[in-house]
Amino acid sequence: MSAGAAGAPATLALRVPVLIVGAGPAGLTASLALSRYGVRHLLVDRYHGSAHTPRAHLLNQRTGEIFRDLGVEERVLAEATPSHLFANHVFMSTFAGPEVSRLDAYGNGPDRIGDYLAASPSRMCNLAQHLLEPILVDEVERARVGELRGGQEFLRLEQDDEGVTAVLADRQTGREYTVRCDYVIGADGARSRVREQCGIALQGSEGIARVASVWFEADLSRYCEDRPAILYIGGVPGRPPEDGRVFVSIRPWHEWVYLRFLDHDDDPGAFDPDDHEEIAAHIRQSIGDPSVAVRIKSVSPWQVNAVVAERYSGGRVFCVGDAVHQMPPTNGLGLNTAVADAYNLAWKLRLVLAGTAGPELLATYESERLPVGGQVVDRAVRSMLDFLGIPAALGYAAGQSAEEQWELLGGLADDTPAAAARREALAAATDRINYQVNAHGVEIGYRYRAGARVDDGTPEPVQERDPELYYQATTWPGARLPHAWLEDGRRRCSTLDVTGRGRFVLLTGLGGEPWHDAAREAARLTGVDVTVRAVGTAGGLRDPYGTWERLRGVEADGCVLVRPDGHVAWRARTSESASELPKVLTDLLRAPSGR
Repeated sequence: MSAGAAGAPATLALRVPVLIVGAGPAGLTASLALSRYGVRHLLVDRYHGSAHTPRAHLLNQRTGEIFRDLGVEERVLAEATPSHLFANHVFMSTFAGPEVSRLDAYGNGPDRIGDYLAASPSRMCNLAQHLLEPILVDEVERARVGELRGGQEFLRLEQDDEGVTAVLADRQTGREYTVRCDYVIGADGARSRVREQCGIALQGSEGIARVASVWFEADLSRYCEDRPAILYIGGVPGRPPEDGRVFVSIRPWHEWVYLRFLDHDDDPGAFDPDDHEEIAAHIRQSIGDPSVAVRIKSVSPWQVNAVVAERYSGGRVFCVGDAVHQMPPTNGLGLNTAVADAYNLAWKLRLVLAGTAGPELLATYESERLPVGGQVVDRAVRSMLDFLGIPAALGYAAGQSAEEQWELLGGLADDTPAAAARREALAAATDRINYQVNAHGVEIGYRYRAGARVDDGTPEPVQERDPELYYQATTWPGARLPHAWLEDGRRRCSTLDVTGRGRFVLLTGLGGEPWHDAAREAARLTGVDVTVRAVGTAGGLRDPYGTWERLRGVEADGCVLVRPDGHVAWRARTSESASELPKVLTDLLRAPSGR
């Protein structure tokens, strides 16, 4: 019997504060965050175990910061490929054939490395999903706060004023049972049943491309060691210009994912995922070396979507990750955005469940994260289209023979006006790829313009450089707290290390004594502690490089109030505003005053 088949009435089996459906990166991040906050929950997934194929892989700095706060960053970095081994982005004919162009990637170029180092204590890294998920699972299990159950199918849910009743089924026995909870997190992926149960529609385009992800092993070190990259984009002469051959490094330089765009096959409908011999031949053609041994590990057909949910929540149910945003893999934003969704939601659930925040706080999850979802989907689609600029600059066109395209490629270095024009076009097209591989502002620079923030009366800072390519540090309410290296005794720590951990933290400095009394009064009114940390005072945190002084945006005796997720909630220019803090915190929490 299928898990969704009708059977005997479901029996009430469990009562938990939070039910999480889906144990991918979003669900596991939510589970780990709730575990760190001491919130009991149940995490279920229809499969046993974690991801069995690489899937998503690039972890940006914001994800590193989130994992840092949740106490798992060191384990992730120990397993991951470090950034210097994906310092390039390579366009080529084939691995063995001529290279077309190359650019520095992911903040590794001399013109960008300082930007990335200054912006965050965390480094980008490459760790495929099938290697990341077991680390998160282990950390959740070690915390012993939440329970993980595999082989459980989510069927349906009903809401009332007091909570949610979800019906699940054990896929092995077919037994249906209910889980009664206060809130549900739908982290069950692109075909989310939780989202469907809430009647949430997706907006955008589905099926814009058909792809087969081929996980394979082959030793390509002789083609890669001198130009380390995550992505090698091939264009085999004689093929349609849009037939990009994409190789994704999983473990340098012997383990790969090959993205085969099926719509550009000679017979798009003839692809057989079980025909490993034909698939290996296709890969060897793209490598350009028939002697390379290729071992296929798995083949997974899928479709590229570009959609964002019209809503992220319905009542007591909140959807995260692919359930509410799906995009092309360009920019590597899917997993990273999913992790940030879950992190944003978890601290709000904790406070509401504790009774120290009103349920209205949970509405800020959608008002903050939905605009980010729209932004990243839009950026990923534009990045995918930018790829077409490379073959266009070479002069490739539909209907050309392999000989014609080899001649165009070979003539690129000719000393002629036509070749010079193509070189100029190729440089411009390659430079455009920075919006995929160096989109620092998209990755960590988003600001929450509405939600759990209190305006300080100042206008949003105008971006001085391209807001997609460059991150601009600011303590404007709604922005991510800027990183600055501080010292706590002899321990080096980031501003992001002295905040977070599920707390509201107020940063102040010389003359900021009034904030201590204000924090105590705010805690008395709301039941939520505010940790005060002084920077630059005797016995306080040191600002050895003066970075925090330059970035704080307030006077030394002013304050920057930081939310548990590292975003600025409010700031005040001087301590003259200290008496406002209790009301500010009450407003943030959407909680009644006078507890």
